[in-house]
Amino acid sequence: MKRICAMLILLLMIPVLFGESPASRSSTANAETEIRAVLETQVEAWNRDDINAFMQGYWKSDKTEFVGSNGILRGWQAVLDRYRKAYPDGRAMGTLTFSGLEITVLSPTAALVLGKWRLDREADHPGGVFTLVFRKFPEGWRIINDHTSAVIKK
Repeated sequence: MKRICAMLILLLMIPVLFGESPASRSSTANAETEIRAVLETQVEAWNRDDINAFMQGYWKSDKTEFVGSNGILRGWQAVLDRYRKAYPDGRAMGTLTFSGLEITVLSPTAALVLGKWRLDREADHPGGVFTLVFRKFPEGWRIINDHTSAVIKK
């Protein structure tokens, strides 16, 4: 009888140990909503030519990383400087859109985002893909690593 009770308790614990609880699903949904809000705020800032506001989506730290075709940059200020150099004015910035966003919440304080970016400018329409690592801080979700690549259409 004790063995049967132990097995029954174990079987009842499996969903708790290995499944996702309703609270966990709610937390994941909240994280996804909050991360989408950060990205939407970044797009809005970009499209009004405000790189400083765009950068508020990044962790303001010397440990923030940006990976692109020119290598690895470390530090929030270095990322800001890169954006300012590459996009000196509204014409260069164009209109930004993100699409195909896939948000994977890895833990209560970490998430991975895959997506596509596109700039619509008078002379061209560059675009590509990105992988973002988000971390939750007391002030909210922030990008700690951004790996962005341009996709050249053939």
